[in-house]
Amino acid sequence: MNYNFRKATLEDANIIWTILEQAINRRKQDGSEQWQDGYPNISVVKNDLQKESGYVLTDNDLIIGYASIVFNDEPAYSELKGTWLTTGHFAVLHRLALSEDSLGKGLAKKIMLYAEEVAAANNIFSIKVDTNFDNIPMLKIFEKLGYIYCGEVEFRGSKRKAFEKILTPIA
Repeated sequence: MNYNFRKATLEDANIIWTILEQAINRRKQDGSEQWQDGYPNISVVKNDLQKESGYVLTDNDLIIGYASIVFNDEPAYSELKGTWLTTGHFAVLHRLALSEDSLGKGLAKKIMLYAEEVAAANNIFSIKVDTNFDNIPMLKIFEKLGYIYCGEVEFRGSKRKAFEKILTPIA
């Protein structure tokens, strides 16, 4: 296994969308309401890539995972019903998804750790995330990685659990 985490390019859009479609179908099969309302979609992916916020996890040169990382930009987070740990600059991780063949290998956790490295490399020492109440695998990853539950946010009429992790600056 030769994993690499890099910025995605517009040429990666179709494979990223395939991975997200697989994740959308998995959520549906799990009985979840998350991602069952037409979001995310290929337009969202292309927007991520145009804003240079899309990242891919590769094994050698094969794209096996995706996430969007943005800085200081999530309007819904200003409406948190609860309290964030920090009020300064922050990174947000959205749309984390893995290909079918990459499940069960700890790679979602690896993407989260890579996202923390990206944030710290940009002198951002807070990561804020959210997920659906019924996304048990992500909730477990947040717990394992030390993310703290901060309250609820709302996206497209649906409440979601919000978490934050304060990162330690690299000396």
